[in-house]
Amino acid sequence: MTWRPPPTSIASQVCRKWKEGVQHALKFRIKLSFSGLRVDDDCVAGLVEGAYSLRELDISTSRWGCHITDAGLKRISLAMCCPNLTSISLWGVTAITDAGVVDLVSKATSLQHLNIGGTFITDISIIAISKCCQRLKILNLWGCRHVTGNGLLALTNGCPNLLSINVWGLRIPLDSYSCLLSINPRLHLKIGSVQLGPHWQAVH
Repeated sequence: MTWRPPPTSIASQVCRKWKEGVQHALKFRIKLSFSGLRVDDDCVAGLVEGAYSLRELDISTSRWGCHITDAGLKRISLAMCCPNLTSISLWGVTAITDAGVVDLVSKATSLQHLNIGGTFITDISIIAISKCCQRLKILNLWGCRHVTGNGLLALTNGCPNLLSINVWGLRIPLDSYSCLLSINPRLHLKIGSVQLGPHWQAVH
């Protein structure tokens, strides 16, 4: 008579093989999106740590929200893929602070697109970005009301490849933006549906 493993043993083998398959697929994942999902630090960081080829990470929130904190950003910053990330969205992740963002951008030095709109970051994060992310091209600061003109000045000087910044909702006088455009003639500043380009030409 042929011996057959008990059902629990079969289930265990299936689960193990399924887990191994997921881990193998995760290694080659280029994009990961948790947008709108109820996720936490352990969930996101655990998957990012196994995604060795990851280039684009989206943790933006929706009406359901998520609970990502500085601890989660710290773990992501230590992941093998972090130095190769080209795009990160932290849109509306209000539990993060400058400490977490600084940890992340100090390691994510290949960033070209960064969305930290709808958060409470300050010039501390902006200055860290200016020092660590020279390849940055597109930055969303929508509603980041604690960012000042001094932070944007440091950003424009430190990130020569910047092409676009969403500055809607920032408490900065409109005239202050002229200095940024004089430093980087290619830069466009998005304020709602209007873009301010070189020589203050409005592009709709």
